[in-house]
Amino acid sequence: MKQEYFEGKTFKNIDFTQNPPGRGEYESCTFLNCDFSNSDLSEIVFLECEFDGCNLSMAKIIKTVFRDVVFKNCKMLGLDFDNCNDFGLSLRFDNCNLSHSLFYQKNLKRTVFKNSILYETDFTESDLTNSVFDHCDLARAIFNTSVLEKADFRTSYNYTIDPDFNRIRKAKFSFPGVTGLLDKYDIEIDFVDG
Repeated sequence: MKQEYFEGKTFKNIDFTQNPPGRGEYESCTFLNCDFSNSDLSEIVFLECEFDGCNLSMAKIIKTVFRDVVFKNCKMLGLDFDNCNDFGLSLRFDNCNLSHSLFYQKNLKRTVFKNSILYETDFTESDLTNSVFDHCDLARAIFNTSVLEKADFRTSYNYTIDPDFNRIRKAKFSFPGVTGLLDKYDIEIDFVDG
């Protein structure tokens, strides 16, 4: 089967749920307000692409390549990133909902998550060294044997991270979010002036 190649093309307001994009390579393409929910995007190569206002919830991304890909204003519920291609994986998320997504054992060094919702997102055994969580809601997100060294959580909230089971050396936290490092102790923290 012939692989398709697209470069610099814009795809706008397309419903890919019934007719998913063809297998092939998309370089420097833009996807605006497209619906990929429950679509099969397996083995497609996305290089330097941008998805803006798209719905990718529950899409299949087995062996899918994401290199220098930006997601803005996207709904991305239940995406299984641990099945995508590891080679050159490079992602950025801005104002996205990634709730219930999986990043198990992914190398996410220097990944930026900005203004995003990450409810129950699973980062088990992922490497988030130097990553930034900028104004993100991490309620019930799972960090288990994750590498969080030099990661920046200063503006994010609702996270629970166990320092005994995650590498957090030189990670950045701010008050009151840092109390999420103490959740397992079930202690009461009061703030006293003076």
